[in-house]
Parts: sequence; structure tokens; C-alpha cells
Amino acid sequence: MAINVLMPALSAEMKFGKLAKWLKREGDRVEAGDILAEIETEKATMEVEAAESGVLERILAPEGAEQVAVHSAIAVIVPADFDGAPAAAAPTAVAEQPEPEEEFAPLRITVREALREALAEEMRRDVTVFVLGEEVGDYQGAFRITQGLLQEFGARRVVDAPISEHAFAGLGVGAAMAGLRPVIEFMSFNFALQAMDHIVNSAAKTLYMSGGTLNIPIVFRGPNGARARVGAQHAQDFSAWFAHIPGLKVVAPFTAADAKGLLKAAIRDPNPVIFLEHEKLYGQSFPAPREKDHLVAIGAANIIRAGRDVTLIAFSHGVGLALKAAERLAEEGIEADVIDLRTLRPLDMVTILASVAKTGRCVIVDEGWPQCGIGAEISARLMEEAFDDLDAPALRVTAKDVPAPYAANLEKLALPTEAHIVAAAKKALYLKA
Repeated sequence: MAINVLMPALSAEMKFGKLAKWLKREGDRVEAGDILAEIETEKATMEVEAAESGVLERILAPEGAEQVAVHSAIAVIVPADFDGAPAAAAPTAVAEQPEPEEEFAPLRITVREALREALAEEMRRDVTVFVLGEEVGDYQGAFRITQGLLQEFGARRVVDAPISEHAFAGLGVGAAMAGLRPVIEFMSFNFALQAMDHIVNSAAKTLYMSGGTLNIPIVFRGPNGARARVGAQHAQDFSAWFAHIPGLKVVAPFTAADAKGLLKAAIRDPNPVIFLEHEKLYGQSFPAPREKDHLVAIGAANIIRAGRDVTLIAFSHGVGLALKAAERLAEEGIEADVIDLRTLRPLDMVTILASVAKTGRCVIVDEGWPQCGIGAEISARLMEEAFDDLDAPALRVTAKDVPAPYAANLEKLALPTEAHIVAAAKKALYLKA
């Protein structure tokens, strides 16, 4: 399905803008978050980001166009498969290639679509579920997760909030105390820092402080982690921050099926859940679940590739890197167990320990900073609970211990890559405990 790139909203008053410059050309491969074009107004220059990964098939608004209407289509992106290859074209000779039976027909869905389906299904199922956040309604969501929800459920259940995370997070916690099930969307978890008092001191602690009498069924969701060239204040990974707090459950899915199943489970959970998405995954396509009510248990990791030589542990966007690294290792005869954590609190140590007992070696992929990170926690627990099973020290592949650089070349050097994971796995194979 082709995806239209729309002219962004410039201000409440402005209806048109100038498309000053295209930074990508037709036929270019683009990743979600890549800057496609620059828009000029009388006051500022804005950037247009790709909401989906794929191939820039057509440019509809030429460079230099002066009167481009807000929300009009300016380009078309054709989705690509998960491995980065353009989606295959439909066969021209349909008669020579019969359709497969419907029950076996392949079905794929993007993470963005999976999250949208989960929200819609839970809102239809339970009238106490509502969505609250910036631009979730009229604008259809900053990343189009809530697209179409306002039209179906109305402004009482899809609520546009002012630009004050502290205010609308607190409103959500109060609504949960009153018996509703709010889903709070942060445009970025970088902005959730404004709401930490409500998340940590109210949502996480109320059940304990009320002696178990008052649950807070609330979900805080939005993109977390490194994006493409957004600088030090917008590319941070807060996984370890939230996983540190008793009273919170923390989820970080990779596939579309897990994103859907875990979000539905999070909305139904009686406890506060931090639901960490990754902007680079929104446009990625994965096999879709066929169950009408697909749920994934919070707290259960998943072994998505089996191996005997080394365990690779990752979560969110890092799982894709680990899978690619495992493929490269397999070319050299090294078979890796790849674990998708899916949930960061509680950690599924049973699955982790069983894998490490089999392989004897472990590499943990964590896009956050090294000190006190998710990788550091797992390393410590492996030392405490699996010391005798390790044939070499557990190794970590993390972001560099620096603020995220803005420059593309420096940003690439600061983040984990599949090459780093391959190198760490080989190092683990040659080390001794």
C-alpha cells in the first residue's frame, strides 16, 4: 500500500507553505524519521520527515512550489519489506499464478497499523478506554498512530491535549483513579520528563500507598530511543529509567504482532504500563496475527532464532540488529540464540537463564547508555544466577556514553550496529570465564 507524505501543519492560521527543497529524490530508499524536504514560512524553516520506511516513488509537489496546501500530498512512499528490499510488485500474469487459499494467504502489517488496530479494538471493547495526548485527534497523531480514531469514537474519547505533559499526564492518572482506562500518548518519551512526578510518584506508587485498594490502570505510550538526526535532547533511550521503578510495568516490542498483542494486554492490565515504541519501527512490516483478539503476555520473552553457540539478547529496535548479526554469524558457522525481551520489567529471567545454560556465552544489545542500563542489569543478574553456566563473561553492545550527536556520521558512530554485535559475539567465543 502506497503512503502519502503530507504537507505538515504550519500554524493555526497558515493554510499554505513553500516547498523550498527536496533532500531526497525519486527512487531513493528512505527510513522512518529521514528528512525528506524543507518547508519555508515567513518565520521559519521546517523539515518534513518520512513517517514510514520504503522507497520514495513519486514527488508530487515540485521544489520551489509556493502555494502548497497544508495536509495535501507532496510525495508517495512505497513500503519495503522488513529486510529493506522494496515490496514485490504484483504479478502481471495473474492467470498463470493462482491465488493461494485464503487461510494460507500471507498477511503483513506495519507496527504503526498494529498499534492503531490495538487501540481501536480495545476502545470498541471497553467504553472506559480513551486516548489523551498532543495532536492525537484533529491532526490524526504525530506519527499517525491515532489516525481515524477521532472520526470513529469522537472528541470525548480521543482528546487533544495542550502542550503540557505534566498537565495531561496528571489528568490521566486522576481519570484512572476514577475508574477509567486512559492511554496517554507522548509525542516523544523525551517530553515525558515533564511528567515524571505523575508517573513515578502517583501512577507507580498509589496501589502500594493505598494498601492495595486503588489500582491505576493507565498506559503511557509513544516513541522512545534514537531517531534520525534529532539531536541530544530528542534521541534518548529511557528504558532503564522506567524499568528502575517498582510499581511500573515496562514493555518494548519489536514486531507488529507483539506491538498489537502487548498494547492490548497493557490496556487491560490493572497496573500502570510504560509502553516504549521505536520510531524506526513504525513503518516496518511484519507478519500479522490472525486471531481476532490477539494478546501477548506481559513479562514473557521470546526466542526468535535458535542457536547453540552464543545468546544474543535485545529489545525493540535492537532485535532487528541482533537478527541481522545472527545471519552474518551463521555464514561463518556460528549459530546464535536470539532473545527478544519484549518486556523490560518484569524481566523474563527464566528464558534468559535457559538460553545461557545452553550456549555458555551471552551478548546483550542495549541502545541506551551503558551505565545502569538494561544491559548492565542483565549482566549483573547473569553473574548472580548463571555464573557456573557462563564459559565467558557476558558482553554488552550499547550506545556510546555521550549525548546523541546531531551530525549523521557521528550519530552512526554513537549507536550500536550489527557489526558491533558480530564483533562482540566473536569475542565472547574466544574468551574464557
